[in-house]
Amino acid sequence: MLNILFIGDIVGKPGLDMTLNWLPGFIQKYKAELVIVNGENVNEGKGITQKEGQQLFDIGVHVITGGNHTWDKPLSQEFLKVDNRSLRPFNYPRGTYGNGYYIADTKKGKIAVLNLQGRTYMPLIDCPFRSAEWVISKFKEEVKGIIIDFHAEATAEKQSLLYFLDGKVSAILGTHTHVQTSDERITAQGTAYITDVGMTGPYESVIGMKVTPALNRFLYQTPQKYEAAKEDVHICGVFLKIDMNTGKCIEIERIFFPEFPKSVE
Repeated sequence: MLNILFIGDIVGKPGLDMTLNWLPGFIQKYKAELVIVNGENVNEGKGITQKEGQQLFDIGVHVITGGNHTWDKPLSQEFLKVDNRSLRPFNYPRGTYGNGYYIADTKKGKIAVLNLQGRTYMPLIDCPFRSAEWVISKFKEEVKGIIIDFHAEATAEKQSLLYFLDGKVSAILGTHTHVQTSDERITAQGTAYITDVGMTGPYESVIGMKVTPALNRFLYQTPQKYEAAKEDVHICGVFLKIDMNTGKCIEIERIFFPEFPKSVE
């Protein structure tokens, strides 16, 4: 069995600091042998540079996945060129630099991490369904276990990918909306699923953004300067246990730390 930790969208310095402080303890607690984080929002809420990437690798992260904000800063794009453990969604058009998947060589064997991006309410890039089908056929002989970070907006698109790839991959983990869902499950075919892993970052915010500019976007329908919030930081993730002989997931646990208070004195 292979123990895997996946940490959802890390937002800004507060989210990065939370990850740097607490992830080593989670790795020890879960005896994690593969650690994946979504890092597309690490640098001031948009993008990731080599500096933040190296900080994450230094504490035990093996693979960093991305999404639509991977392209927001030139330094983020440069990072894709120098480290193949930092991914961008595979289904960007042919010729786009960076890697869409990474095959990790663990003590329990090889496992693939595939990054995909949805198209509903998102940029119209290549089809994530057909892209996944094609690339999985290429490395299926090499690996049994396949973990997918599906960076997508629409719940229906995420659920549809589950049925399209059910039994063909170990897990489909949704990212992008920054709101953790409580629908984690394992199908009869052995594929783990959660619609969204959630945000690692400041929750005194609007999905990571300071409240005032976020609110003004809706009140005045005008562009506002993006500013990452800082307060009430939590870490979101999932723990997976994968049977490396079959590639099936046998356990999924949702992580939200620290938990919200259940009552107010």
